[in-house]
Amino acid sequence: MLRLLVTAAVIVTGVSAHGAHGDEQKPMPGPHKSLWYNTLPGDGGTQADSVFSGISTFGRLPYHPCLASDDVKYDIAFIGAPFDTGTSYRPGARFGPSGIRQGSRKVRFSGGYNVPLAENPFNSWATVLDCGDIPVTSYDNAYAIHQITEGHNSILMREPATNASAPGPSLKGKTLPRVITLGGDHTITLPLLRSMNRAYGPITVIHFDSHLDTWKPKVFGGAPSKQAAINHGTYFYHAANEGLLKNDTNIHAGIRTTLSGLSDYEHDGYVGFQIVQAREIDTIGTEGIIKKIRDRVGLTEPVYLSIDIDTLDPAFAPATGTPETGGWSTRELRTIVRGLEGINLVAADIVEVAPAYDTNAELTTMAAADTLYEVMTLMVKNGPLSEMVKRKEIAAKEDM
Repeated sequence: MLRLLVTAAVIVTGVSAHGAHGDEQKPMPGPHKSLWYNTLPGDGGTQADSVFSGISTFGRLPYHPCLASDDVKYDIAFIGAPFDTGTSYRPGARFGPSGIRQGSRKVRFSGGYNVPLAENPFNSWATVLDCGDIPVTSYDNAYAIHQITEGHNSILMREPATNASAPGPSLKGKTLPRVITLGGDHTITLPLLRSMNRAYGPITVIHFDSHLDTWKPKVFGGAPSKQAAINHGTYFYHAANEGLLKNDTNIHAGIRTTLSGLSDYEHDGYVGFQIVQAREIDTIGTEGIIKKIRDRVGLTEPVYLSIDIDTLDPAFAPATGTPETGGWSTRELRTIVRGLEGINLVAADIVEVAPAYDTNAELTTMAAADTLYEVMTLMVKNGPLSEMVKRKEIAAKEDM
């Protein structure tokens, strides 16, 4: 009985104390806007909320379902193409777009300023959006490829947010937005190039990969059917035959694949590519590789950039469809990509990210996201595509 009386007294005392203390407290106003969305001092930018929370878009960019409506304008759009039924080894890249977005959460952790390129792509002239994913069927490759072409082209052919009325480098002389596509296996580059062809005609391609991807269908896969002939090892073969590639200005970088024979290299030349082997980094370094790329593609024409994450050694990017040892490090690839500054990148993709094979530390998805951060920064730093026309006119006058 005595124990019960003591316990009751303690409870009453605690309640009284809590009540008195509560009278002195004031509720904190919500939704705590002042905590997370302050304008940063100095050179600007906005303080973001915790990077581990919220819905994942690329780099915490604003989201808009661009294929569902056209009531928003942008200068750079991220779009996903979750397709992986053209792969020859490990499937899973249909989860690439969501994985890359997840891996990109920390891209603007401290505000997003890119120190080597001296630019903040999140705080610039450009309106950048994440437009979600293109709806892609997993049951019919032919229809899926059609969906990717039409979805990408819908995003590509709209008026940009900046300099929409200014002359641009497209076939119709208009300024268009840039589009960065999250794959998906590398088959998606064929429908993306078909879309680009409508806007720009035959285009120069910079291709980072461990594989050539120019194989004849009879060599790669045997082509038992018309649709089976289109896969992640043959799409450049088809692109060349369809007239989508600009002759003698295209380049591979990071190649280290085995071959069916040396005739694969000969055929690759016919398709229109120059090859930079991965092992060349041991002799000419990143600067030598950058020089080869710049000399090949030039600084005056529109360029499409395609990056297969298997350019990286599996030590840095294990989660990919066809890994090849002996590749570059993440640091080396990012350095080489930054070396493309001044090249007129009008669109890009990153492919073959298959998150199911990644480590718990998300090595591959972070590497893909950080590489696209470099690409996005290059696009922002080069200005609206209307500036490309101005630079070309100035160069022409200087040559006269």
